[in-house]
Amino acid sequence: MARLRMREATFSWDRPLLMGIVNANADSFSDPGTRTVDGVVDGAVAMVAAGAGALDLGAQSAITGREPADPDDESAALVPVVRAVVDACPGVLVSVDTFKPAVAQAVLEAGAHLVNDVSGLRDPTVARLCAAASAGLVVMHTAAPPLVRRQDPGLYRHVGAEVGAFLAERIDVALEAGVSPESIVVDPGVDFTKTPAQTVELLRDLGPVVELGRPVLLALSRKDFIGALTGRPPAGRDPGTLGAVAALRHVPDQILRVHDVAGTVDMLRVLDAIAGPEPPPGDLVLDEALRHQR
Repeated sequence: MARLRMREATFSWDRPLLMGIVNANADSFSDPGTRTVDGVVDGAVAMVAAGAGALDLGAQSAITGREPADPDDESAALVPVVRAVVDACPGVLVSVDTFKPAVAQAVLEAGAHLVNDVSGLRDPTVARLCAAASAGLVVMHTAAPPLVRRQDPGLYRHVGAEVGAFLAERIDVALEAGVSPESIVVDPGVDFTKTPAQTVELLRDLGPVVELGRPVLLALSRKDFIGALTGRPPAGRDPGTLGAVAALRHVPDQILRVHDVAGTVDMLRVLDAIAGPEPPPGDLVLDEALRHQR
């Protein structure tokens, strides 16, 4: 059973922990649009009702080739959402996707449990802030600064081994900053400074990442490698995402960062019933109300 200790809480799970993606910014790469605090919080609550045990809140677009959001603006967008979600979703792991120390400090003060740092812990101040708050930290692989797109087919000789070595070194940095080993999550960095082919190669051999012994965050949802395989834009990649989730069901202690929580819950339920270690109960029946489309 996977276990994370953050703040004064312990989170544990024995099947994939679903982390719903909650965007507080208008320029998300896959579902752009104007948002209000109430609307964002309602979306988060709906994801929890659908089966999410964790939420990843963000206000910095992942679209590359642009300047980072101003930390004050990012904090202003996130802090009221974090406070409201922590209050509305007791027992749910609340993560914030940011690489900026000022934003990390603001959201930790607002009650966030986990900082999802997509910079590869480029600034160890983020780790020190997490340590001071007894909070969790996601350490992700990347070979470039945030918002810099690097697509180099020759960048890696053995991408899985190189990603694992990078994460091991970054874990040491986090530990030296005072983060508890039981509060660290690793993320192989799907699509970050990787071509679609390199991402697929990495996902086919996550052994060096799993061997680090920490929960693994799999941020697969609507990513570029799925678009490359299916020829679909971000909003049309949910079926491809489910294929990736199914293919990686074997990864232990995983956290699945997804847009479509309900669809992922359904897919995993059917997958585990057919291919899992335990079959469904023998008295499994279909509710009569569900036999025909109304």
